[in-house]
Amino acid sequence: MRTRSALPLSAAVLLSVAGLFPASATAHGSTPHAAPGSVAAVARTLDVSTAAQLKSALAAAKAGDTIRLADGTYQGNFKATTAATTAARITLSGSAKAVLKASGGYGLHLDGASYWTVRGITVTGGQKGIVTDAANGVVLDSVAVHGLDMEGVHFRKSSKDGVIKDSRIYDTGRDGSGMGEGVYVGSAGGTGDRSDNVQILRNTIGPGVGGENIDIKEGTTGAKIIGNTFDGSGLTGTHYDDSWADIKGNKVLVENNTGKHTRNNGYETHSQQPGWGCGTVFRDNRSDLSGASGPNRYGFHITNYDASGCPVTITGDNKVTGGRGIATPGVPVG
Repeated sequence: MRTRSALPLSAAVLLSVAGLFPASATAHGSTPHAAPGSVAAVARTLDVSTAAQLKSALAAAKAGDTIRLADGTYQGNFKATTAATTAARITLSGSAKAVLKASGGYGLHLDGASYWTVRGITVTGGQKGIVTDAANGVVLDSVAVHGLDMEGVHFRKSSKDGVIKDSRIYDTGRDGSGMGEGVYVGSAGGTGDRSDNVQILRNTIGPGVGGENIDIKEGTTGAKIIGNTFDGSGLTGTHYDDSWADIKGNKVLVENNTGKHTRNNGYETHSQQPGWGCGTVFRDNRSDLSGASGPNRYGFHITNYDASGCPVTITGDNKVTGGRGIATPGVPVG
């Protein structure tokens, strides 16, 4: 962290990053973050209102900063590469009327940008919405993501301890390839992507999601899917997307979710790689399978159940209406 000259920490300091920020951009020093013996850095608030200012702010951001977006449309692809710290996060915030609009690529790419909080904004257009690569501790809070060719939010390249909460994801997978997942955790084709302990909390996912609402890939461990509302009316059946959530990682908790409109099942587990897709706990979920037309039509379709080698827990408080039953025959419930 770059140190600064001594300033009264209670003072507001006017900033100008590359000459692009208006005089209203201020730095507030009420919470210093510095190593013992060093000069405390001033936590800044950068007010931006244009795409050029936003790109400059993302490039110039330091631990503890807040980038505050005015309402309006920010056309382009936006990328952050600076890592913050657990004690001094970087925050990108705005209202739902602060819209990042891409015409291709990623709307917002957090590439190595650990410990960022993205709050309140809307991301639309382009291929993918918000992508984290090798970025730990990212929090996506009350964002809206929609109008995309592929997936909405992707935690990737061992992005650990990520959170998406209280957000809306809809109208994804517009290219019809079946790769329009709402939230995608990890990577397919191996177990090297350890995007572990991702929490997906209290979101509304769907309608119009052209893939699983949530896809948890092999190689990842400890995901938590809690309190979400799923609408699978956008499922295409391409690439086997026929359920709200497909669990291929280990030790996943799926709790207190509500789902409707599915092609086949509510939730599924698979072992795409040996030893993976195991240890999931399904607790207190409410599944409406009315209208499902697939071959199975279970609330929980467990394709890889092995009581000792690949267990699953389905508690008795799960409720399923429609379909053929709570779980795949032979899998215990309760």
